Amino acid sequence: MNGQKHDKQKPRMSLLPKGALSAVIRVLEFGATKYQVDNWKHVLDAKVRYYDAMQRHIDAWWHGEQKDPETGEHHLAHAICCGMFLWWFDNQQSGVPEAILEAQALRGAND
Repeated sequence: MNGQKHDKQKPRMSLLPKGALSAVIRVLEFGATKYQVDNWKHVLDAKVRYYDAMQRHIDAWWHGEQKDPETGEHHLAHAICCGMFLWWFDNQQSGVPEAILEAQALRGAND
C-alpha cells in the first residue's frame, strides 16, 4: 500500500538549482544584519539603485570575479536579490496586494 501526499497544487521547490536559494538567503541575511530586516523596501529611488547594483554584480561576475569582496557570496546571488527587489517594487506599483500576487504565483506554478 502506498501512502498519499496531496501536494500537486504546491510549488515544486525541487526545481530550484541546489544551493542557489541558500546563497540568496545568505545575501539577504547579510543585508538584514548590516541594515535591518526589509530595509531594502524603504531605500529612496530604490528601483534605480537596485537596478544599478544588480548590473554591477553581473558585470563583476562577467569579468571573472566570482565572489563579492564584502560578503564572500557569489555576485550572481547578489544580482538575484536585486532582481527580486525590482520585481517586488513592480508588483507594489501595480496596486495588487502582495498576498494576491503570491496566490497567483502558486496557481501559475501548478498550471
